[in-house]
Amino acid sequence: MSVADPHRVVLTGENPFLRLSEKDGDPNSTDASYWRILFCPAGPGHVLYLKSELTHGHWRIYSDNIAMARWLQQTVQGMLNPELKDLSIPVIDADFSKAGDPRYFWTEYVSAADAEIALTWHDIGDPLLIHTEPNQEPNPRPYGVCTVLVPALSGRLTLNGQQARGKPWPREREGRPFSTSALAFSESWTEAR
Repeated sequence: MSVADPHRVVLTGENPFLRLSEKDGDPNSTDASYWRILFCPAGPGHVLYLKSELTHGHWRIYSDNIAMARWLQQTVQGMLNPELKDLSIPVIDADFSKAGDPRYFWTEYVSAADAEIALTWHDIGDPLLIHTEPNQEPNPRPYGVCTVLVPALSGRLTLNGQQARGKPWPREREGRPFSTSALAFSESWTEAR
């Protein structure tokens, strides 16, 4: 029996996310999907997809590789959030850096001409290793994923020094403690050959 995944790897990298709301169960007041891509057909790079009351409820996209940001919109990110399939959303040039120790806290920084953004995850929980196949039931998606999800019970996002409202909320995933916000490391997405 082969230990190699039989599917085509389309990307590998990281995809931490923050989903904040003021009350548990309310729609997200902030939805942030951050990608650090090591390998994909459009090359390596970083991208932040951000929608918040701080962006007046509109999506903003910050990246250092516009081709990669657009490729993600047309593939994995567009599948995860269909609003982001809209290629008319401008991509803003940005620089990216990080700090922290993922056992305790993690911060991703985004610096653009009009924005200084910091995304921070803390109150870190036990990691889960998740592995799904493309088109796997009961909720088939065209892509499979293998990732280490690290729940964060606390988190915040600031844009030009102003903190977004809301916070992460506890959840359960696969019978284990989880959160509406998490670090996602060692993440690889696949498609059927």
